[in-house]
Amino acid sequence: MLDHADNIIDLNAILHPGSVYDHPRDVIADPTLSIGEKRAILTSWASDAASVASSPTLRELPGSDKAVTIDEILEALASLDHHPKGPPGGKPVRTRSVERTGLAA
Repeated sequence: MLDHADNIIDLNAILHPGSVYDHPRDVIADPTLSIGEKRAILTSWASDAASVASSPTLRELPGSDKAVTIDEILEALASLDHHPKGPPGGKPVRTRSVERTGLAA
């Protein structure tokens, strides 16, 4: 997508991703795309505008003849997020029982 020697960006991949990518994993695997660009492409693919009329769980990008499931797209989007191993702030600790808290309200 980006020719580093000439600093030229292939806008076709951004504006018409169906002509470049066949599957969400192809978008994720493209090393020349930033995370924001990958997210934008996958989000446009997940949009209802890309849904197949006869099967709303499928999406097809303009310029592509292949359909993918919404689950494959959402899985690819989720892979872009870096989740912490534990909840923020550590493990929650209760100082009161749930029953006593409910009675106090």
